[in-house]
Amino acid sequence: MVGIVIVSHSSKIAEGIKELVSQMAIGGKIATAGGATDGRLGTDVDKILGAINEVYSEDGVLILFDLGSAYMNAEMAIECLDECMKNKVEIVDTALIEGALTASIEASIGKNREEIKESLKPMCLGKMP
Repeated sequence: MVGIVIVSHSSKIAEGIKELVSQMAIGGKIATAGGATDGRLGTDVDKILGAINEVYSEDGVLILFDLGSAYMNAEMAIECLDECMKNKVEIVDTALIEGALTASIEASIGKNREEIKESLKPMCLGKMP
């Protein structure tokens, strides 16, 4: 099952989104990386790495984020992964709440990364691979 990582500058927002989508994506693999390590607003590469490792499987991981610096830290986290994992972890630029809901439900019913990314395209905010 594809894992979903929600990255937000606010730990409360990340956890709230996880709570919301977990109600519909029963059995989904969802992890959060919200806030800085000292509890302030921000994002942290180590938290993102921990979230990736929490939900990683051979099916891969999709990372969704709220703001540009979260994207940048997600990129840095991916660079820290082993080569075998790196190719299976992707960042998706999509509406965070709607994207997390769609991605989590689709992952929970067994869709692969490409199928999930295709369903996120209508919500895409920027370039998407």
